[in-house]
Amino acid sequence: MSNQPETLSNTLETGIENSASAAEQLEKLANTPENSVELSPRDAEAMAERARVEALESAVSVEAGGKERQSSDEHKLPQRRGPVGKKQKEASFKRQMSEVQAELSPSSRTFSKIIHNKAVEKTSDIIGSTIARPNAILAGSVTAFILTLLVYVIAKNIGYKLSGFETIGAFIIGWVIGIIYDYLRLIVTGKK
Repeated sequence: MSNQPETLSNTLETGIENSASAAEQLEKLANTPENSVELSPRDAEAMAERARVEALESAVSVEAGGKERQSSDEHKLPQRRGPVGKKQKEASFKRQMSEVQAELSPSSRTFSKIIHNKAVEKTSDIIGSTIARPNAILAGSVTAFILTLLVYVIAKNIGYKLSGFETIGAFIIGWVIGIIYDYLRLIVTGKK
């Protein structure tokens, strides 16, 4: 609160400086060769009024900017020393989620609450780090495409009919190859 008088005096000084600079600009414009023709009193009055309005608008915008800065300073959290604890992380996460969910539509908010449930998040993290690894899925997809294409071409030439399990089986083979590759790379390089 001790910053308020300083902020107000600064904005008032800025407003006075702006109006003074506006008056100087008006004089410069009046003294230019293009405007050497004498202005009528009404035109001069209108230009002076316009300059005053511009100066007032800039003073109001500067004052409003000072209020925004002051209100954001009031909402700052106190500085904390040391590592952030689990409770602070959870509180920050809950606060952030509630702010974001407040801006969502009701259906999106409901979906967000379901997928950001702790049980769903933990399950998703476990599956993502074990079964649904990107390299495994990519290897499974590529292998499924190549092997299914080969089996189809061979079956077409020989005259066999396909059962439909070929693609699923090829994906499983590729997925296993991808998982093995991922874990071997992890063992050799030590990086995920």
